[in-house]
Amino acid sequence: MPQNSHTVRDLIDQRVEQSPEKIFLTAAETGINLDYENLKENAMLVAQLLDQLTVGKDQTVGFLMDNGYWSTSIFLGVMYAGRVVLPLNAVAGPDQIDYVLTHSDVQVVFVSQTYREKFADLIDKYRSSVLFIDCCEDNGPDWSNLVKKEGSSPAGLPETLPNDTALMIYTSGTTGRPKGVLLSHRNVLAGGRNTMIAHDLVEDDKGLCVLPLYHINAEMVSVMAPLVSNSSIVMARKLSISKFWSWMEDHACTWFSAVPTIISYLIEQQQRESNHSDSPDFEKIQTTVRFGRSASAALSPATHQMFEELFSIPIVETMGISECAAQILSNPMQKGQNRYGSPGIAVGNEIRIVDVHRETVPAGEKGEIAVRGDNVMKGYYKNLDATSEALSKDGWFYTGDLGYMDENGFVFVTGRSKELIIKGGENVAPREIDDVLYKHPAILEAAAFGVPDNNYGQEIMACVALKPNNDCDEATLLEHCRSLLGAYKTPKAIQFMDELPKGPSGKIQRLKLAERMES
Repeated sequence: MPQNSHTVRDLIDQRVEQSPEKIFLTAAETGINLDYENLKENAMLVAQLLDQLTVGKDQTVGFLMDNGYWSTSIFLGVMYAGRVVLPLNAVAGPDQIDYVLTHSDVQVVFVSQTYREKFADLIDKYRSSVLFIDCCEDNGPDWSNLVKKEGSSPAGLPETLPNDTALMIYTSGTTGRPKGVLLSHRNVLAGGRNTMIAHDLVEDDKGLCVLPLYHINAEMVSVMAPLVSNSSIVMARKLSISKFWSWMEDHACTWFSAVPTIISYLIEQQQRESNHSDSPDFEKIQTTVRFGRSASAALSPATHQMFEELFSIPIVETMGISECAAQILSNPMQKGQNRYGSPGIAVGNEIRIVDVHRETVPAGEKGEIAVRGDNVMKGYYKNLDATSEALSKDGWFYTGDLGYMDENGFVFVTGRSKELIIKGGENVAPREIDDVLYKHPAILEAAAFGVPDNNYGQEIMACVALKPNNDCDEATLLEHCRSLLGAYKTPKAIQFMDELPKGPSGKIQRLKLAERMES
């Protein structure tokens, strides 16, 4: 990244000066390209429109759209214009979007026709306080009618500083009301830089993005990292398992970012369709692809190893969180230096494991994971109590994730503090049970969780989804668990589901399973 890039605007301006015709983004489905010169032109259109609408510096502008040319242009363009961009989670449901529209003080929302129809009642409710602008993913808004060209002054570009807020993203709200995470220009550039460093990204790299742009993973890993590294991205409108490898092949991608559920589905598809005549040319793909990246949830070692055996493509397990502009941990890129079951070591920030008094614990001892660095958020919007609880005065963010660090700096995550199962006074990490369930060849998805119990305080339960055309009963899985975990940590019961509930990142929502079981 150029040394004098302190804001998103600085970085885009310098990219245009250096290589205006370099392709930054390609739409996976249509092949439409976005070069740096067009990216800046689009950002200036956004800035001019917001200026004409009197949306001032640091005010919030949202978008409710699928991935693509224009959602990415708006995402970066709003930050370029010195305003705060708010990606609205399209799968969060009306109640959460309703809350976010009120809480965020958003002024303008760019919305696609699909979501205008889907959330028509909400849009009508906020019509008097929020301006909703129709935006076609292929052509963008109707700029000819929106932006006054004759006699209009250039777009007003207020001075933008590194600590100014660039992005507001709301947490999933699985344990209460969603919180608005405030990330500065310094934060989002650090998020991209940490990804670039962790994965040795260079100008010739091309990443495939199939994760939604309303999630921190796609925003920082798939958009900001290529921008920082002067590489490029292939943006799919939505995930398609059946098209995944053809996108990788057709666009000569060198890496991809995924979540464990996607990796599981790719394995299942390959096992089911490996002999089809129209199967992807994996020999060709393997000559181009350097690695795949997994984040947003724990990747079981069994799934990790199975993917690498099937595809001969290394998976780099990582860990990221919204409050830290995505990536905080990553396994090394060097062959043979990764640790299965660990999201890796600190890259670009500091990590420590602390006890209940927030004192650092020795290697191998479990505690809470804390992070400090340029990627750590400014705070939570309109929530001083939550900010002061999670963020110390000396810059440490306390994640709520539990784990331990070995003598080589590798962190092993055992779960969320709110998800920890306490059975008979003994702490049981759900991750340990998940990993054992994933070792069974019939399992596609698995999650263990605790439910209230009169005798033990909490009892262990689990939900699973089976791979298609796989037969397996509860007794078989319980015996599988007993043989590897012992009777005490074996779930009392296992419930079968077609699909486990997930958040926007693809992470299985363990607490929702517990709520369903209790209701």
